[in-house]
Amino acid sequence: MSAPLKDKVALVAGATRGAGRGIAVELGAAGATVYVTGRTTRDHRSEYDRPETIEDTADLVTEAGGHGIAVPTDHLEPDRVAALVERIATEQGRLDVLVNDIWGAEHLFAWGTPLWEHDLDDGLRLLRLAVETHAVTSHHALPLLLRRPGGLLVEMTDGTADYNRATYRNSFFYDLAKTAVLRMAFSLGHELGPRGATALALTPGWLRSEMMLDHFGVTEPTWRDALDRVPHFAISESPRYVGRAVAALAADPEVARFNGASLSSGGLAQEYGFTDLDGSRPDAFRYLVEVQDPGRPADVTGYR
Repeated sequence: MSAPLKDKVALVAGATRGAGRGIAVELGAAGATVYVTGRTTRDHRSEYDRPETIEDTADLVTEAGGHGIAVPTDHLEPDRVAALVERIATEQGRLDVLVNDIWGAEHLFAWGTPLWEHDLDDGLRLLRLAVETHAVTSHHALPLLLRRPGGLLVEMTDGTADYNRATYRNSFFYDLAKTAVLRMAFSLGHELGPRGATALALTPGWLRSEMMLDHFGVTEPTWRDALDRVPHFAISESPRYVGRAVAALAADPEVARFNGASLSSGGLAQEYGFTDLDGSRPDAFRYLVEVQDPGRPADVTGYR
């Protein structure tokens, strides 16, 4: 089997579940050594109080063909992040891919609630989890990434720059957080590009995360059972789809052409030719603009 990322080292910050887990597993499937971080372990749960753990993710990475290493880390604690990076430097001597997927704030924003009515403590906590964590992690990890030319930083967000520029995203705090991460990738592209590395922003489409599946009362094998209630869910994608996007980027010797860019899993599937687990290529953000947002009936023909 092909292992284009054999001998490469990745850090997926925020890999307990969802996109982070999908990315870690696909990097492992491409042969990489993957450090996976998060706050939920087999001995301790974060405030999410969900069953997914970083040890489970690391095991999935190894089962896929890579080497998964779980390191419990709260990315709001700079000393913990510095220790994590020092461990990677000591054990591997390199870092080729950094994925900033830290989030952890689904429970902190209120849909459609204006700033002055939104719980202020929740909103500020959301910004810390979604923005400050990325800055802390990049501050400590980028010097190691820059030790060798060709390093890749992927800033995970929700929405492309074009889509978010024209669309209000749920609430003031959510909108600000996701736009800030897009700008992080742009700014770091300017700082990393001349130093031989690449920074970019990446969004999945409508992600069938563990939490989303639970919300609709379905599983990954039965997700289509939700379509009677939520027809546009037909455009959704598994977390492995965006994982394949990151693996393709990490294996691309010409990835620098995307420096500073805002990309989507659906767009990169057209670029690189990978598919989701079911063999389809959902293009969620084109679908949102052309079908869902204008209020047209759900029809994924030509969009997956």
